[in-house]
Amino acid sequence: MLIWGRLSLAIAVEIERAGAATIVKLAGRLDGPAAPALDQELVPLVVPGARLVLDMTDLAYVSSAGLRIFLKTSKQAKAVKASLSLFGINDIVQEVFDISGFTAIFAIHGSRDEALAALR
Repeated sequence: MLIWGRLSLAIAVEIERAGAATIVKLAGRLDGPAAPALDQELVPLVVPGARLVLDMTDLAYVSSAGLRIFLKTSKQAKAVKASLSLFGINDIVQEVFDISGFTAIFAIHGSRDEALAALR
């Protein structure tokens, strides 16, 4: 069930509920101009006990500005004991995550079901 979606300059964000989890579907390019819009969408979702999944299936590109948003979200989630997992990373985004060391920071899964099952 789609809750709502918003479009910034380069990225589309859709928020969906799946049981007790919130799935954030990202599409497009997460670059400098789009990063603040994504941050604005994610901040209210990171609350104590939240179970968040980032669906990156349609995310074509991520810049260092986008990586900062992911890192900030991860730190906020840990601070409030929220769960966060990712899935659907394409080869281009995977390479950026590998080079930046983000594959060691995030729980990255191959499918939506795996990402949901990994939430505590």
